Amino acid sequence: MTNTPSATNEPEYVLGTNDAELHRLGFQHRLWFVPAHRLWERAGIAPGKQILDVGCGPGFASLDMAQIVTHTGRVVGVDESPPYIEFANQQAQDRKLPHASFHIGDVTHIDQVLAEQGVEPGSFDIAYIRWVMCFVDDPTTTINSIVKMLKPGGKLLIQDYFNYDSMRVSPISEAFETVIAAIAKSWQEHGGDTDIMGKLPRIALDAGLTLDHIARAEIETPRPGNTMWNWPDSFWPVFIPRLVDLGYITKAQLDAFFESWEQISKDPAAFMHLPPVYEMMATKPV
Repeated sequence: MTNTPSATNEPEYVLGTNDAELHRLGFQHRLWFVPAHRLWERAGIAPGKQILDVGCGPGFASLDMAQIVTHTGRVVGVDESPPYIEFANQQAQDRKLPHASFHIGDVTHIDQVLAEQGVEPGSFDIAYIRWVMCFVDDPTTTINSIVKMLKPGGKLLIQDYFNYDSMRVSPISEAFETVIAAIAKSWQEHGGDTDIMGKLPRIALDAGLTLDHIARAEIETPRPGNTMWNWPDSFWPVFIPRLVDLGYITKAQLDAFFESWEQISKDPAAFMHLPPVYEMMATKPV
């Protein structure tokens, strides 16, 4: 439900970096703030901590963590999108959070990106990465790169998808399921992994980490009229038309989807099974 991979090799967000997408990402962060904050508390994010936000986007999570660690700590964010990094740095300045800084770079080799900024390996107490691993081409290299930046005893926190294409709506809609299958197919064919959380525990262990916690990130079940229903509702108009452009669905299937969604959204008995988000916490040995 977050950004999906581009059909090109260029480092840009397929949903764009315009104001509409920026606001959608902010809305998405707020809806998922509670499970994020629970994980941060579990990891012991507190004043004085040194935090690395991997694939930070516009910095919504980073800036929240910067308020938690206070001026005695530090938050460093890395993302490949120049407009988002510019926005995040401006927000840090506007909010008077000079201990939050943001840098452009490929998170697959985040140790190299940070080395160019003068940041030494073993600098961070915690690395946080949400809805990013499902898009990287080389998750093993990415995790190993992040681990280099953790202090001994430092923690890696990940929140990402597992069984994304299990997404369903009730009442069951054939038009809905056709489009969900097309989303999953487009994602997988452009290098994404809709089941990445099923692989990350083994990758973390192979990187020398100790697994401390794996669980599903719990949120309110979306129903028409509640706030979480607006999360998928904000995503459909942005991405589903691209499925037509990319040849995964027809214009008729797009129209059938939106007609079905409009009807379901008026049904007080309706509810939605969102793509499951799982979380993991792992520790680097002392």
